[in-house]
Amino acid sequence: MGKPANDQFDAKLFIAKVGAGKTILEFHKNQHVFEQGDVADTVFYVQKGKVKLTVLSEQGKEAVVAILGRGQFFGEGCMNGHKLRISTTTAMEDSVITSITKDAMFMAYLLTRNSRIEEDLIDQLFNSSERRLARILLLLANFGKAGSQQPIRPNISQETLAEMIGTTRSRVSHFMNKFRKLGLIDYNEHIEVHNSLLSTVLREKPLLKERD
Repeated sequence: MGKPANDQFDAKLFIAKVGAGKTILEFHKNQHVFEQGDVADTVFYVQKGKVKLTVLSEQGKEAVVAILGRGQFFGEGCMNGHKLRISTTTAMEDSVITSITKDAMFMAYLLTRNSRIEEDLIDQLFNSSERRLARILLLLANFGKAGSQQPIRPNISQETLAEMIGTTRSRVSHFMNKFRKLGLIDYNEHIEVHNSLLSTVLREKPLLKERD
């Protein structure tokens, strides 16, 4: 028999409240939450407002990786051992954000194993690199300007993609092979992005499983 509704653990309420390892912060429009290269030791949760994640290339070009709103996590790379921030996060409007230490974040994860937000939390912690790669490919292809297949020129290496999304080259290779097997991209001399990749990202669900 399940617990009565009023006895169930409310993970979002737990994260939103001040407590051990948690701090409630307010940011004004255009204010940085953190910048690329800062020390990475906390995870953030958007209580109110909207933020954008951007990456600055070695050539000084800025690319928007993601736009996040209420109920979403960011900065979770520190949970995977990243010491420095690989992107800059900026408030797009006045926002209220919870800063959560790695220990508190892990405790929240354990407590949410049977909660309603378990799937969202696991997606953020463990599938974020895959989704970030999909978004980066769409941005690099200037997707939506013309045609159904968008070649990325000049060609970009898997090492560079790995650096942009904060993971390893081997993981990028795994994701790229998965995307190609699913028909989301093609790549030989150049990477070609298909409409289906955009549709998959817009679903805001875990990326499709590989077909047998």
